[in-house]
Amino acid sequence: MKVFHGSDIPVPVIDLQKCRPNRDFGRGFYVTQHRSQAEEMAKRVTKYSKKLPVVTEYEFDEYAYEDSDLKVLRFDSYNEAWLNFVVLNRSADKRKQAHDYDIVEGNVADDKITRTITQYMKGEISKDAFLEMLRHDKPNHQICFCTINSLQMLNYLEDNTSIDCKVTDIGEKILECLILDYELDENKAADLFFASAIFGQLADAATGFYKKSWQEIYQILKQELKF
Repeated sequence: MKVFHGSDIPVPVIDLQKCRPNRDFGRGFYVTQHRSQAEEMAKRVTKYSKKLPVVTEYEFDEYAYEDSDLKVLRFDSYNEAWLNFVVLNRSADKRKQAHDYDIVEGNVADDKITRTITQYMKGEISKDAFLEMLRHDKPNHQICFCTINSLQMLNYLEDNTSIDCKVTDIGEKILECLILDYELDENKAADLFFASAIFGQLADAATGFYKKSWQEIYQILKQELKF
């Protein structure tokens, strides 16, 4: 199964120590089978980092589901067991994992659901009301790799990510030129570039725009921005 991870950098080597605690399924490396979902995550990350969105692709060996050396937990829907598990991880001590699973798979608690989980944890809404709301949420998916042993089932696909790497390199050169040529601060340069039509074309691999030289793309961008 091909799976995807959205960020502002390619991730060929996974370091679990850099993963944040208290997420849906605990500390771990998260991927999804939906590329569009990973793209949305990458865009969210870059709003704060002011870098380019990058989707890294992997091949997930589904033998993991049968491997007796791996402890796997799978949720097939939003249900009471899923809710209890997410609450367990969201409220756990940051210094240690709240469970001993190698791999956990299931639905995502997005921003709207996260707010509702907070209300539930405070006792402001009932469990039944919360589960009823979840039944109307749009389809989504995530797999969390929680242990070093589990990462053996995830293989980095270099060829697919190389496009994102090239886009990142082009973007970094263009941002540097905007800052130096027009005396812009880093945030202003990033806002102009990421909001441009040229960036939209560059980020869409289907356009082939990433195959152009960064100098050519920079000249086109200046025309769009009327510099």
